[in-house]
Amino acid sequence: MRNDEDLRPSPETLLRVAQAEEEKERAKLKIFLGYAPGVGKTYAMLEAAQLRVRDGRDVAAAYVESHGRSETDLLLEGLEQIAKKGIDYQGVSLPEMDIDAVLARHPQIALVDELAHTNAPGSRHEKRWQDVEELLAAGIDVYTTVNIQHFESLNDLVAQITGVTVRETVPDRLLDLAVEIRLVDIPPEDLLQRLKEGKVYLPKRAAMAADKFFKPGNLMALRELSLRRAASRVDDQMRAYMESRSIEGPWHVAEKLLVCISGSPFSEKLIRITRRLADEMKAPWHTVYIETPGVGKEVRENRERVWRDLRLAESLGAQVGTLTATQVAQALIDYAHKNNITKIVVGKPAKARWREFLRQPLVDQVIRISGSIDVYVVSIDPGGEKAKVTAAAPAPRKEVPWGGYLKAFLLVMTTSLVCEPARHYLAPTNLVMMYLLAVVLAATRLGRRPAILTAFLGVLAFDFFFVPPRFTFAVTDTEYFITFAALFIVGVVISTLVSRSRERAEAIREREQQTSSLYYLTRELSASTGLDGILSALLKNIEESLNAKVAVLLPEENRLKVLQESEELRLDIKEMAVADWAFRNGQPAGRGTDTLVSASLLHLPLQTTGDTFGVLAVRLQDEVEYHSPLSRRLLQAFVSQAAFAIERVRLVQQAEEAQLMHARETLERALLNSISHDLRTPLVSITGALGALRDQESILEEDTRRDLMDAAWEEAARLNRFVANLLDMTRLESGALKLKRNPADVEDVVGCALAPLEPQLAKRKLVVSIPPGLPLVAMDQILMTQVLVNLIDNALKYSPPEAPIEVSARVDDTVLTLEVADRGPGVPESDLGRVFEKFYRIPVPEGAGGTGLGLSICKGVVDAHGGAIRAQNREGGGLLVRVTIPLRSNDKGV
Repeated sequence: MRNDEDLRPSPETLLRVAQAEEEKERAKLKIFLGYAPGVGKTYAMLEAAQLRVRDGRDVAAAYVESHGRSETDLLLEGLEQIAKKGIDYQGVSLPEMDIDAVLARHPQIALVDELAHTNAPGSRHEKRWQDVEELLAAGIDVYTTVNIQHFESLNDLVAQITGVTVRETVPDRLLDLAVEIRLVDIPPEDLLQRLKEGKVYLPKRAAMAADKFFKPGNLMALRELSLRRAASRVDDQMRAYMESRSIEGPWHVAEKLLVCISGSPFSEKLIRITRRLADEMKAPWHTVYIETPGVGKEVRENRERVWRDLRLAESLGAQVGTLTATQVAQALIDYAHKNNITKIVVGKPAKARWREFLRQPLVDQVIRISGSIDVYVVSIDPGGEKAKVTAAAPAPRKEVPWGGYLKAFLLVMTTSLVCEPARHYLAPTNLVMMYLLAVVLAATRLGRRPAILTAFLGVLAFDFFFVPPRFTFAVTDTEYFITFAALFIVGVVISTLVSRSRERAEAIREREQQTSSLYYLTRELSASTGLDGILSALLKNIEESLNAKVAVLLPEENRLKVLQESEELRLDIKEMAVADWAFRNGQPAGRGTDTLVSASLLHLPLQTTGDTFGVLAVRLQDEVEYHSPLSRRLLQAFVSQAAFAIERVRLVQQAEEAQLMHARETLERALLNSISHDLRTPLVSITGALGALRDQESILEEDTRRDLMDAAWEEAARLNRFVANLLDMTRLESGALKLKRNPADVEDVVGCALAPLEPQLAKRKLVVSIPPGLPLVAMDQILMTQVLVNLIDNALKYSPPEAPIEVSARVDDTVLTLEVADRGPGVPESDLGRVFEKFYRIPVPEGAGGTGLGLSICKGVVDAHGGAIRAQNREGGGLLVRVTIPLRSNDKGV
């Protein structure tokens, strides 16, 4: 009996269900799939569109080609058709879909015919399927049509079946992206009849198509391919349904496939075969290219083909990667173990059998060390692939190192001249060492092939000049043949090892340069605290590492702006438009991509998983660098590092803003709490006294009425001081407070401060100590009076009623010192430095209020006079606040 836990969905299944729920919110792609032109894909798409219109959906025909068929034109009636855009090419205006008009119109469903169509040069995208992807990214559902032979993974298989290589292809990921695939199918006999009736092509073209493509056998095979692909999609949906609902079934063990490419003409076929195997096994797959130091020159000559193969694999859904290793087989197995690969796909050797004795084929090496990993060996038709490659793009001719060969010849002649005088003292067999030294020099300086030629010429020169009989190639002693063979073999081995060491050192140096570039960039980015520093570091490192011209664009006010750029690089309107597209869509565009290829720069979005921050525009030195995996990988690493650095700066700014906002909210909350209490307390007393006077005036005695009026007056004065403190703090922080210095009598200042506090001081003991004869001191008398009022009021609040309040003043050599002391609880030693901060209050006795602004205002006024204010605890309890004002004007201009 099965446990209930066995029927629960796995975490992977739940993740797929969650992803499926997210995909429901995205724009949907519906593909009308056929096996050949003329089966009725466009007709079926328009019928479905008419049904959606009747359901109330907003449908627009972005691009529909009726080919003059009346029944198709009839279905177009009632559908809004967005006008096509004419693109001039070689004097001819070619109609294409106006993607900007479709995006501006933004229908719920857009009809796009002929998904595999190649756009006219000058269009935004090279292929129409890229237009469709942009529409989907904009949230527009798309209905589209395509034939099975246009899908990339089936391209070689279709060519094998029909003998026709389809040039317009679509990545298989669009099939995976589609939420629905509707198979449009009619029997091949009916399709051939439609062809004869001229319902597919015009009569002349129909006759040509019947002879080449529209053969019964071809149509049956293509129909089977389309049926199988549609059935595979149904099987995927059924499997997903069963897994999501924990329906028991025979689930396959997860597989992972790996194919290794070499840049050969056969790599493209291996990639497509691996894709089809991955589809059958419902498995992810990887494509890896392993660069070996020994083939560095061949790699440079064939770099564009390698890059094209990697891009093909990526478009088919593979995870691609490049490695550098000396042993291809071991590197392949190490990669497989690291990525949990279960099956490796390799091609069957196409070299002559005798060459396998000299070097073990890669297939045999992989099989021997593969262990538990399965190895699939795929057969390849060398003749067909070579013909295909020749017709498509001839391989570049390898340059012959004639200069190196000439130097090798001169080196052998020089060695022979050196050996001539030495032959009188050395045996001929010892002279062989001189020729081996020449081989080593040739391998070190000239390369492998000139070194092998040096070994061959060395054998001939040694035989001709030093083996009896001299100056002939005749050999009397047959043992010299062993010497000849040894000299040649050792020379070839030495030249091979030395040249490999050179090439390996070159590869290591290239890797070291790339690593150093990333290290220096990372170090400078981590040390940069601002955006300008990050952009400067990015610009400098890319210019030095790739010898490129760079511009960095970041958004400002809803548009991109060039913040930094290399000298002699200016972006025109066209390049700014390409950069804007790359920024809005989060995809590379421009030179070296499939989007907006007419641009002169490569535009890479500066993006992380969370957001896109800007665009990096790059002009590389050579055209081949745009297609180089190493350059693109290094650029992508630079872009990623810069994007994360920009994100870090922005997060720091956001954190600082959040911290400031939090502090502001805390201050505002403290102020509101304080104001609500300190406003309400005097207002309650005032309204209570006035209410009693109004309601009970006739029965209140004269003394009672006077007491009530005095209480209301005192609370009004207290409220006035409170509001004055708020206004003074506002003026201090805004810089609006200006000093009005005039000579002032210290006794008058103290007296003016005591006057408004007489009601509170009436029942308190006050000790004033001012020596006679104090000089006049330049100060703002009104503001300094307010300082003393706040200090004395503070002392009254925090000291018991029976404790005295002490006020003193004295003049020393250069300063006036004012002191206010009490015998209250004092202030904790750790908080003495904080008593002058805004809104800071220690616990107060019951009935004492305050905003925490009084001492802060005092400090602001004293600082404006160029003075100082300090607080300290007194011996025996209490607090002493000391104010010092310089006798000479030293204000700070507040």
